[in-house]
Amino acid sequence: MRALAFTILTMGIILAAGDARAQTYDPGYPVCMHLYTFEGGDYYNCTFQTMGQCAASASGRPAQCDPNRYYAGATTPVFARQPRRGDYRPRY
Repeated sequence: MRALAFTILTMGIILAAGDARAQTYDPGYPVCMHLYTFEGGDYYNCTFQTMGQCAASASGRPAQCDPNRYYAGATTPVFARQPRRGDYRPRY
């Protein structure tokens, strides 16, 4: 009986939680376009490198260009460790 009550309680919690929303901001691009739909919804398209690129794509549409607040910044490539002065060891 306890197992049945626990199962019903667990299913109720899972069904009441609802859907999880996906991440809307892509941290790889600095500019997002906030698009408004005619059905009353809206969404973000974060695939632009510059504000000009976003503005050109948004022209004629109900949209607004915003800086991406989750932009991770330019990443620098990782290089192998360079020897420091006095750290040189000849290879034979």
